[in-house]
Amino acid sequence: MKIVVDRKWKKSEYTIGRLYIDGEFFCNTLEDPDRGLDEKMDIREIRAKKIPNQTAIPTGTYNITLDVKSPKFSTYNFYDEVCDGYLPRLLNVPGFDGILIHVGSNASHSSGCILVGNNTVKGGLTNSKDVFRKLYSILKTAWNNNEEIEIEIY
Repeated sequence: MKIVVDRKWKKSEYTIGRLYIDGEFFCNTLEDPDRGLDEKMDIREIRAKKIPNQTAIPTGTYNITLDVKSPKFSTYNFYDEVCDGYLPRLLNVPGFDGILIHVGSNASHSSGCILVGNNTVKGGLTNSKDVFRKLYSILKTAWNNNEEIEIEIY
């Protein structure tokens, strides 16, 4: 499965994008501000430009796993019901740890993570929980079928 996040609107406080699954538009994304990081950069350069908890991850291609239970989000009833706390996790993101795809309505709900929903308000998302439920169901089906799940962010 191939997921693509096209970062369309890069603002000083947030980044809004479009998420596609196998070429089909699925939802919008919300991230922290894009500070021009790229996975090919030297790790020292990434760390120098990164503002902790306020920076979108580097552009690049990453694998996603569903086999790591989130210590933080597994305590939330919503995630316990939807995914038993096993949120989609991006692997091997240079300069970042614990990058997840999860719900949220504004950039303050992200610490480098990718939030999903509908961009019907300026700088934010709506219907995030409904969108996450649908996305997780699609990802879980692929995961259960032993498909590799890859995400490309540009």
